[in-house]
Amino acid sequence: MSSAAERARQPSIRDVARLAGVSHQTVSRVLNDHPSIRPETKAKVLDAISVLDYRPNLAARALVTSKSNVLGILSATIGEFGPTSSIAGIEDAAREEGYAVSTLNLPATTPEAIGNAVRQLAREQVDGIVVLAPQVRVFHVLRGMSVDMPFVTLQTASGSDGVSLSADQVAGARAATEHLISLGHSDILHLAGPQDWIEAESRMRGYLDGLREADLPTFPPIRGDWTADFGYFAGKELSRRRDFTAVFAANDLMAIGLMHGFRDAGLRVPHDVSVIGFDDIPVAAHVAPTLSTVHQDFPELGRRAVRILLAQIRGEEAPAFGPLQTVLRARESAAAR
Repeated sequence: MSSAAERARQPSIRDVARLAGVSHQTVSRVLNDHPSIRPETKAKVLDAISVLDYRPNLAARALVTSKSNVLGILSATIGEFGPTSSIAGIEDAAREEGYAVSTLNLPATTPEAIGNAVRQLAREQVDGIVVLAPQVRVFHVLRGMSVDMPFVTLQTASGSDGVSLSADQVAGARAATEHLISLGHSDILHLAGPQDWIEAESRMRGYLDGLREADLPTFPPIRGDWTADFGYFAGKELSRRRDFTAVFAANDLMAIGLMHGFRDAGLRVPHDVSVIGFDDIPVAAHVAPTLSTVHQDFPELGRRAVRILLAQIRGEEAPAFGPLQTVLRARESAAAR
């Protein structure tokens, strides 16, 4: 039998939970011999384990025997400001709770690469995983996997089998668009992030919502790649057309490159065209002109992830967090029309 077929045949902790009529966290607590479990609940879970011939994987066996006091981080991006800042928040919060962190950067976002990374973290017997999965394809692969350990995802759409945390990207992008509209701009372009990125789609949606609410015309989004180099290229190309007065860029790096491209093409920001970005990276307040942008607290997302993950590991009720609010930082790059 192939390894894929064998994995499909083997029952998971969620199969046990469904048969026993309990949550997968309850099954984990039974495996961990948690004192809060009622005898009748424990009996139902043990019966389900017997019926299904469930064999805990390495991570589940670690729950049965002892905790490793290590949290895994599975990151699908390298060097991006947001994920890097969230990882710093995860590390700080984990350290305060007496946990170490093991970080794996995905070499690719194929199902095979994601599966291998999850299995590697399981072999390390981490107590739980925080997944930084900004691409839609990573989210879909995780949904199709049977991850038999607690996990939390950052920057994802809702509906995962684990718990999802995110900042309110739609509201932030809408606030950026509405800020430009309040300054008198009615022809506003959007320099979007790449397809398949959840943040890019959310920010585009906020932009479109803002224009629709104001009954203003929309333009086809310009798909970028998050880099200042692309922003610079877009600025040089857009300078050839003058059917807009403002641009909302989906991140600060593209916005900064865009302003550079405009400047080299002879356009003045904000006199000729206003620009606003997203993320509030540290350098945004130090470019000329200073960049209007949308701030989100990436480290706080990481800290919240650890709180939820540790609650799952300990068999406790996880705190309920809504989307983290974003804040508009109005600076010099966006001015009245």
